[in-house]
Amino acid sequence: MSINQTELLDKRLVYASTSFGFNLLDHLAKQNSNKNIFISPLSVAFALSMTYNGASGETQEVIARTMELQGIKIDDVNSFNETLQLLLAIGDTSVELNIANSLWVRKDIALEQTFLNEVKELYQAEISNLDFKDPNAANMINAWVKKNTKDKIDKIVDRIDADSMLFLINAVYFKGKWEVPFENFLTKPQPFTLADGTKIQHPAMSRSGKYRYYDAPTFQAISLPYGSRLFSMEIFLPKPESNLLEFQKHLMTKNWQEWSTKFMRKKGLIQLPRFKVEYETSLKPALENMGMEIAFDRDKADFRNLSTAKAFIGDIKHKTFVEVNEEGTEAAAATSVDIETIFTQSFEDMPFRMIVDRPFFFAISDRQTGTIIFMGAIKNPST
Repeated sequence: MSINQTELLDKRLVYASTSFGFNLLDHLAKQNSNKNIFISPLSVAFALSMTYNGASGETQEVIARTMELQGIKIDDVNSFNETLQLLLAIGDTSVELNIANSLWVRKDIALEQTFLNEVKELYQAEISNLDFKDPNAANMINAWVKKNTKDKIDKIVDRIDADSMLFLINAVYFKGKWEVPFENFLTKPQPFTLADGTKIQHPAMSRSGKYRYYDAPTFQAISLPYGSRLFSMEIFLPKPESNLLEFQKHLMTKNWQEWSTKFMRKKGLIQLPRFKVEYETSLKPALENMGMEIAFDRDKADFRNLSTAKAFIGDIKHKTFVEVNEEGTEAAAATSVDIETIFTQSFEDMPFRMIVDRPFFFAISDRQTGTIIFMGAIKNPST
């Protein structure tokens, strides 16, 4: 590309994507106050963006509002996603990041050609006509998800209902090795204090070195880079006088962008629990609470740009996997939209100590574009 790659990305859309992710996490956290939560806002946004192309009228408006896309042309959203998918794929040769999209259409349903062209050309979506009455149909969709998440997610569709006319699926797979791995022999059981004050013992990795670090009044934060530093994990640990619930109240795009300018390279020690999370949820309740009720309403939903058949969203399922260990991180996500029919700078001072021994927030992001690929809240690393 002849011009700076990051200049191809619209800052408004990066801001919108980040805001949507934080808002979704907040709504899910209220549903699951004691559970570890791990989502891919990128995966959800890609699946919903494809759906957005099929919506019209008020249905399209509520999807835009929920995704923070008000006042942004749909063509700009599509161009942004096309560019983003390209940039993330070529970002860092030492990190594996795959993004895949697919459409699975009931064989007797005709979709609008404009919609098909957009998702095929701009989202590189694989399009398959399928006999939904075939007992093996759900298995075929799940096999595609399993393949595109490197076996980390083996099922996203439990069954195909009689009313289902289309599944829009996104899959994301990430595997990155730390720029400098943790030494296995330094990993030892350490105390971890849960939100209710209960103490557990759990393996924690330790490493000293120079990191991008930020010491705020109510939290510590560290950025752990992968590969050649284009991707990183940001870990935010609320201070003992605060807590994860309080921190999450301040988790909004404006603060996130301000915090990102405060990290400075500094010597110190990081102790981080090893953890593995598998998360699964229906996004329908959260998205309805965020303003998308009409898209799920069989009487009011308007998807005329998708098909002449009367359509509405039956459910949106999201499944994720993440494992963080001494070598690095492996993560995957799949999002399924079931459409139904009726029918810095460096300075030196005292080394920091960041002991992640209580509930914390983390994100895996692309530093080149500012895109958050995954985010999560770990309340108990043992579960």
